[in-house]
Amino acid sequence: MDKHFLVFKPFGYISQFVNNKNRKKKLLGDLYNFPEGIMAIGRLDAKSEGLLLLTTDGKLSDTICRGGVEKEYYVQVDGQITKEAIQAMEAGVEIGFKGIRYFTKPCVVKSLQETPLFYAKTPKIRDERHGPTSWVSVCIKEGKFRQVRKMTAAVGFPTLRLVRVRIGKIQLGELKEGQVIEKQELEYE
Repeated sequence: MDKHFLVFKPFGYISQFVNNKNRKKKLLGDLYNFPEGIMAIGRLDAKSEGLLLLTTDGKLSDTICRGGVEKEYYVQVDGQITKEAIQAMEAGVEIGFKGIRYFTKPCVVKSLQETPLFYAKTPKIRDERHGPTSWVSVCIKEGKFRQVRKMTAAVGFPTLRLVRVRIGKIQLGELKEGQVIEKQELEYE
């Protein structure tokens, strides 16, 4: 029987279980004693936080990654984001990976009027002495390498903090940093 887990991936951890590059990185296996054959459904880079789904079901992983399941991120950006920047991201912006340029697919971007209530991130990014910041919700159905970070940078508002809060119907909800919850099923649609 397949196993499924919801994880609040903390800042500084990488979305894998083995460190192939001989670097001192924090791995998901440091958070919990996961069963053999476990895999992350999608990834979050070391600087990103939030909801990560893990499973032993390779078919489910492929379905979620390639099936156009919506992922929502709360993103703190440098500066007061403008309506024009939001509209540009929604329409699709040009970003690149390994020298290849491409346009992101249309997506939903909304300005968040209130700062999300997440724990204080360490190391501290910056404070109000360094100028204003703002938060946006970005919902995408694709997942290119560091796509959301590249999108905000492309419109002139670099990402300071990125937290994935939803994959399909699965919400980060009340999960605490580093918390792992085993689920019988992953109902993402």
